[in-house]
Amino acid sequence: MPEQPSPLRPEADHFTRFGADVTIVDPTGLLAAVRTGPVEVFDGTDFPAPVRRVRLALRRDVEDDHPVHRFMAEIRTGAPGGALDNPAAWLLVGVGPVGLLLARRLAAVEPTAGRVLAQAGRVVAEAGRRLGLPPPPTGAADPTDPAARTDPAGRTDDPAGAAVLAEAADLGLTPVVRRRASGEGTVVTVRADRPGDALTPAHLRVAFALVLQVVRELAADGADPVVLRGRRYVLDAGSEPGPAYQGGPAAGSPRRADQVTLDQVGGLDEVVAQFREIAVSFRHPEVMARWGARRPQGILLYGPPGTGKTMLARALANEIGAVFREIRTPEILDKWLGGSERNIKQIFRDARRWREPTVMLFDEFDSIISYAGAGGDAASQAVNAVAGIFKQEMNTLIEENPNVIVMATTNFPHRVDASLIRSGRFDVKLAIPLPDETGRAQIITKMIRDLMQRHEAPPFRMFGDDVDPADLATRTAGMTGADLREILRRVQLAKAMREAVDGVPADPISQRDLIEHTAALHRA
Repeated sequence: MPEQPSPLRPEADHFTRFGADVTIVDPTGLLAAVRTGPVEVFDGTDFPAPVRRVRLALRRDVEDDHPVHRFMAEIRTGAPGGALDNPAAWLLVGVGPVGLLLARRLAAVEPTAGRVLAQAGRVVAEAGRRLGLPPPPTGAADPTDPAARTDPAGRTDDPAGAAVLAEAADLGLTPVVRRRASGEGTVVTVRADRPGDALTPAHLRVAFALVLQVVRELAADGADPVVLRGRRYVLDAGSEPGPAYQGGPAAGSPRRADQVTLDQVGGLDEVVAQFREIAVSFRHPEVMARWGARRPQGILLYGPPGTGKTMLARALANEIGAVFREIRTPEILDKWLGGSERNIKQIFRDARRWREPTVMLFDEFDSIISYAGAGGDAASQAVNAVAGIFKQEMNTLIEENPNVIVMATTNFPHRVDASLIRSGRFDVKLAIPLPDETGRAQIITKMIRDLMQRHEAPPFRMFGDDVDPADLATRTAGMTGADLREILRRVQLAKAMREAVDGVPADPISQRDLIEHTAALHRA
């Protein structure tokens, strides 16, 4: 059921599936956003065992000069076992793309396993026919082969699951399911393609329903038809990140403060667009190699304090599913002779061994390596030595470990020797200025929406409907993103303290509250 949109509360689509309450925030905007790049739709952990985490993303590709929208989900279980280890289930995955969704229902209680598997083969063929899929390739496993038999277990009938498959077929979605072992458990991937540009919120609903159906089959061996009842999930572009697919957390699963995405960055559209391009080049090394193209190795961000340089580095790491490692001044500079040089060598030695995508950030770069070449005293010589080693290490890092992107931030770019940040070492240099009025309005809107998503749950409302980001933007001239966040922190604290002292719920944050705290910060 669509919810009436407001300036800060966008349209929302609420529905129930398998007993779970699901909300899609701003489905129209989400579908529009996918035209400019992949959209992280969901990342949640509130699932029945053995499922630990589910991610869902949406992207638009072009195949044979025709557009195709692709839903990609990743489902992680806590340990191997359950429905996916049933040989009958994996036989079905081998002979039909909807096999996993049907496997648990079709591994039914029958007098003999052979009869179960024979029936499974017929149903898969029928499902494939309904979806307009080609028949199984020659040489596919024979479902009547005695070697493929297994002790049957599970349910014989699941109308709700069958309805999801039929709905997907009617909407032109073709689900494909695969599994692989990973560390402590299993990773199941679900992909559903929709040719053409005619994508609607109904496709979003069914894509997530397909994911929930797989979760049901995994949970408790598929024995409990209401295992998802009472759970709540929120699909929203620009929320909790993850290594592969990123998106909004389920209700009750708050995002950590450092889990920022590019969708949450306001007022820096050109920077965000360039970061998305860098992420694409990072995610497709095979294409880069075919063309002999070299993606950026180093990125330097410079500008006034509080403009979001470190946040941007974290957002890029989340965009490419990378580990974020921040190198601070005390980790490098050492008062003992030769200590700083050893530290910088060890940092890069470690970086060459990392086998997972990594963004390595040298924050406040000028405090680590500044005024290279100036002075002849021992301190200057030590700085020069560290700078020299840094240059040497950067020269070969990308060839020896393409999994690493080096980023550096500085408030004082004139303090950094130009030779340290020349092209080939730092290929991208971006100024991060103070936000203008339009940028401040975007930042305020994104911050407030993020707080709403993380903290609001009926009947509690954190912000009133009179809040006007555009008006606040005109009152915050010269302020940085950090200043805007401080205004919100102060008003949140004031409301919480008032409620704690009075013992009764405080009113939602109003425009007047925000104006008062804005004026107080101006006076500070």
